[in-house]
Amino acid sequence: MTVEDSGWHHQFVETNHIRLHCVTQGEGDLVVLLHGFPEFWYSWRYQIPVLARHFKVVVPDLRGYNDSDKPEHGYDLDTLSADIRGLIENLGYTRAHIVGHDWGGVIAWHLAQRFPHYLDRLAILNAPHPQRFIQELASNLDQMRRSWYFFAFQVPGLPEWVIQQNLKNFVQDFFRGQAIRKGAFTAEDTQMYEAALSKPGVLAVALNYHRQLFSWQSLLRSWQSPELITVPTLVLWGEEDALLSPKLTEGLEAFMAGAFKLKFVPHCGHWIQQEAPQTVNRELLSFLQQS
Repeated sequence: MTVEDSGWHHQFVETNHIRLHCVTQGEGDLVVLLHGFPEFWYSWRYQIPVLARHFKVVVPDLRGYNDSDKPEHGYDLDTLSADIRGLIENLGYTRAHIVGHDWGGVIAWHLAQRFPHYLDRLAILNAPHPQRFIQELASNLDQMRRSWYFFAFQVPGLPEWVIQQNLKNFVQDFFRGQAIRKGAFTAEDTQMYEAALSKPGVLAVALNYHRQLFSWQSLLRSWQSPELITVPTLVLWGEEDALLSPKLTEGLEAFMAGAFKLKFVPHCGHWIQQEAPQTVNRELLSFLQQS
């Protein structure tokens, strides 16, 4: 699949006292695509040109990643969600369709709970609801095994040093090694991710996302009654995800007060929008264009 990048624009948008680097294309209603760990805007390379035929597509590097600002603090879900709320406002919009994968999906879940009036529609790709995820980590041995790196990342300083010493192998193992459709990641793709992760400060702040998830505020919130999500929601899940158990999709109805659809994509791993781009593009267009 050819990535048509000739219409992409790079810009910085100020939000929540930081600057986020964004790639944009298209005009119309706003669609914001949120990447995960250890990615950056490039993980949406197959979606940007397709969605941009119908929408204004904005793809930020999340706080700390690639060319966005890298403050020492602010990697909790409240602050990360406020980053995206401010992004929508400072782009001149009052509402947006939000699409998130992995950590971007976790932020999107939280955003839909905290700031529902900023969302038109919510699409989640292989990303657990944060309350559901913490609950599974506490009780599901299979998910504990899959999430070994979450626990390893809690050690201050050491994980980023180890990864930095073996960055090329880490990138290849994490992307191509965890993919079901190995051809989704070319040598050029892994070089792009390696270059983005090698920028000063990126690894440390990327790991802070995982550390903040185990803060006492997050743990306390995980056992409280959830704020129900009122916007129409689509969940797409690569059913052979090696990192996240399909059990994380069970019981999502308990978090929903609006329309909800769950669809599994067969023979597909964690990197769903890169492993099955045509399927993801078709599902997103169908969902986001509904009136």
